[in-house]
Amino acid sequence: MYNEKKGSPEFGTPLFSLRSLQMPHPHACKPCRDTSLFCKRTEKDYFRSEQIGHFTMHPAYTYIKERLQPLFHEAESVAMAKHILTEVFGLSTLALYTGENTDLDTADYEKLDTIVARLQAEEPLQYILGYTYFGGRKFAVTPAVLIPRPETAELVEWIAQEHTGTAPRLLDIGTGSGCIAVSLAILLPEADITAWDISPEALAIARQNARTNHANVRFAEVDILRYEVAQPSTYEVIVSNPPYITESEKADMEAHVLNWEPHSALFAPPQDALAFYRRIAETGMQLLTPGGALYFEINRQFASEVTDVLRTSGYEKICLRQDMSGHDRMIKAIRP
Repeated sequence: MYNEKKGSPEFGTPLFSLRSLQMPHPHACKPCRDTSLFCKRTEKDYFRSEQIGHFTMHPAYTYIKERLQPLFHEAESVAMAKHILTEVFGLSTLALYTGENTDLDTADYEKLDTIVARLQAEEPLQYILGYTYFGGRKFAVTPAVLIPRPETAELVEWIAQEHTGTAPRLLDIGTGSGCIAVSLAILLPEADITAWDISPEALAIARQNARTNHANVRFAEVDILRYEVAQPSTYEVIVSNPPYITESEKADMEAHVLNWEPHSALFAPPQDALAFYRRIAETGMQLLTPGGALYFEINRQFASEVTDVLRTSGYEKICLRQDMSGHDRMIKAIRP
């Protein structure tokens, strides 16, 4: 679904709003034309059920899917329809596939209309809902933070596997929503974890996620490009998923990413696509203890360049890993 930052799921385009019609609301009871009355009879008048195999799908499922399919692949439309109806409206899987116990009130229909409208305006579903799941845990997200990607969860898993049973002092640079730091605080309960970000708005979301997930993480507002090391050899592990998309890639990006997600978290400096990697590698040589590990998520186009940056910065035992899609996505290096 998310092969890379610019390839996040496609949530998008302009809704024909039910409320814009100059006539009784389509959900209104046909005999009385009461525009405020939503009954089971009129739900069936407006919503068309869809037969899938032996199941008659919930009519609201068909409504969502049909309005999203001109914009998204069918699999995405199906996934979003199911997610909205189960997560937002609390429908059970049984109700979704049989249409049982499907009564929705006026407020539900209005809410559904609004959600579909926002999706068709190319707003990511995660921002509409205000949360996403990362590594099986719920994280608040707003346009102040990047929506966590599954590839980043692979990076977290790699770090957790290599440090299970230890108590490393760990630094997450550019924490955003806090998904890396919070997840590692849970997976490595003995670790002492600090997370930095330049954005106060992002740090507010990260702190909220730490509280919600009962994770012990220290947060600080730090601009890594201007940071001067005061206490060397402070950490055994440093991890960063820095901005790595180049200006030249903008033309290929989906509108729901380009128009909604924070550019400061997406794009590398135009004059130097490796600026963050270079700076973090240099700083890491001072902040890491001897034998300490530096982990990066990377732009798959720059695997060899990031490797060169690490090597010229003095790191050893450089290890490159691919993500679930077979792309070069993560790299680890050891401070001698």
